[in-house]
Amino acid sequence: MTFLYLKALHMIFVVTWFAGIFYMPRLLIYNREAQDKTPQERDILQAQFSIMMKRLWYGITWPSAILTLVLGPTIMFYNGFHHIVFTDAGWWLTLKLAFVLALYVYFFWMHRIFRQQLKNNFRYSSMQLRMINEIATVFLIAIVMLVVVKTSMSLVWGLFGLITFVMLLMVAIKIYKKKRDKNS
Repeated sequence: MTFLYLKALHMIFVVTWFAGIFYMPRLLIYNREAQDKTPQERDILQAQFSIMMKRLWYGITWPSAILTLVLGPTIMFYNGFHHIVFTDAGWWLTLKLAFVLALYVYFFWMHRIFRQQLKNNFRYSSMQLRMINEIATVFLIAIVMLVVVKTSMSLVWGLFGLITFVMLLMVAIKIYKKKRDKNS
């Protein structure tokens, strides 16, 4: 019974962590685009975006990332999954953990961009930030598919599907950019 509560809490914090990971790049994009406004508009917008980014990042995203990191291994050991990590039966778990590790790298990269923007250091264009924003989607799809489908999915077909999705996502971003450039 305790396992189910831990699992439910883990899932809740994964969802809230992803909510922050998905929303923060949008705020970074808007904050970057505020640079192109008049000085008065820019100052008002960036002051508001700074408040919103800090509340989102420190109030929701960071606590959720920490609780996800604590609860994930707890569940893994409680359920005995740590015994299968590097076995043939546990290839899905090993791959999932690799994606989770990469997701934390992405999370720390987002934190770095967030800190830079708070210092009015804008290293990425809004289009680059839009592309960066989609990375979390790839992680979400890969991790959820591995957790739900596990060994029922072929590794080759799973990677093919993920690569196909990434390519379609890049095409969609390019189409969006062309449409946005045409309208402006």
